[in-house]
Amino acid sequence: MNIVVCVKQVPDTTTERKLKSSDSTLDREAVDGLMNELCEYAIEEGLRIKEAHGGEVTVLTMGPGAATDTIRKALSMGADKAVHLSDDALHGSDALQTSYAIQQVLGRTGFDLVILGSESTDARTGVLAAMLAERLGVSQVTLANKVEIDGSTIRIQRQTDYGFDRVEASLPAVVSVVEKINEPRYPSFKGIMAAKKKPVDSPSLVDIGIDASKVGLAAAATEVVDFAEAPPRAKGQIVTDEGDGGTKAAEFLASKKFV
Repeated sequence: MNIVVCVKQVPDTTTERKLKSSDSTLDREAVDGLMNELCEYAIEEGLRIKEAHGGEVTVLTMGPGAATDTIRKALSMGADKAVHLSDDALHGSDALQTSYAIQQVLGRTGFDLVILGSESTDARTGVLAAMLAERLGVSQVTLANKVEIDGSTIRIQRQTDYGFDRVEASLPAVVSVVEKINEPRYPSFKGIMAAKKKPVDSPSLVDIGIDASKVGLAAAATEVVDFAEAPPRAKGQIVTDEGDGGTKAAEFLASKKFV
């Protein structure tokens, strides 16, 4: 089975993230980058499917040169090879353009199953899986907390507010997964050493057949009109318990419409 897992390098969520004043895009150089957490679950699920049904796992990422760290981590977890699409012309691409670029890469690599995390911690749009499936003309099965493959059929449990739905589709397909689907493995020392010898393809836009005029900030369908830094967090209100602490706390919560 040809399994492709899409991964993304994102800014560390424990640090302060800022937008550039020059073009209103995320300043990725100002903070350390790391693999999007939900991508780890996608990789793990791809590896488990490979172990159960055979085939290989290809990691695909679109991002700057620093994203090689994320690729190496994925390879050290057990992925077989990687594709890194990196070009200055891609800077500022929105979700629509990203889905277009990834579609073009998948047309080159081929696939039976494409796996993604349900969202990224930097954009949090959660729309890429659906956009990608539409562009590829294949089924989408999203928000999976369990995946089963039976021949050419994929069955998932789709997480919902009330429990889960059972969804079934035919391969090839695009599936997005949530964090409850598995427990990602840690890269072993052997895996880290083996990752250094695994192939990483770094094609150009021309190699892939991507029209540079359709990607990048100037051609984006969405834009940041304005932004401002978040104000400093205000001091909290201290409630002194003088025998009526419960009443004061309840009144405070009521004033904020929490009760």
